[in-house]
Amino acid sequence: MSEALLARAVFGPLGGVVEVGAVNATGTWQLTDVSMGDYLARRRSDVERLMEGIRSVCRFSDSAMAIVDELGRFRDHDVPAAFLLLWSGGITGVPQPLERLEEPPMVRRMCRMAADLQLTFFLQALINAAIAAGTEAGRGAPRVAEALAAASDLADATGRSAPADIFRMWRVAHLPAILSPESDAPESGKAGFRAYDQLLEELLAAA
Repeated sequence: MSEALLARAVFGPLGGVVEVGAVNATGTWQLTDVSMGDYLARRRSDVERLMEGIRSVCRFSDSAMAIVDELGRFRDHDVPAAFLLLWSGGITGVPQPLERLEEPPMVRRMCRMAADLQLTFFLQALINAAIAAGTEAGRGAPRVAEALAAASDLADATGRSAPADIFRMWRVAHLPAILSPESDAPESGKAGFRAYDQLLEELLAAA
């Protein structure tokens, strides 16, 4: 994969993470109460630290980091229910009448699903990019753990999206396909994923 594709795979799920975080931060799950601009302003230092961590572990160039701005998720914008349906993988289905999609219980449910799903995608993309960049696990795993903790807190500051839980979901959702004998992943890549898995388990279990 090119650096641009690796970066998009990392930053795409983060768009869902911050949108879900802005909705969760309302405490009402009323979409009319959501202000992405206010949320991002309050969490600016957290977002900056997260981006610095991503750049460090993935060794992204300036052009790769600029993809964040191209995607537009880290600017002020509306968060319609359709976005949450997308980020949550459409698990809830589309209710009838359609207006039910904006009801707070439905919004809250989609946010919980979306946080789990997008944080898991983020962790997979982050580790994949780190391995592609040649960042060995001994140096990269602590930074990945820090980035995951920061992203998890952005998604839900109450601690519901705990990094240890996201890690376990990532392992069962992604590793079997990568590490199976039938996988076409190179042996060096498999070794990298195994190393990150082992070190992240140690780091997050101790957290």
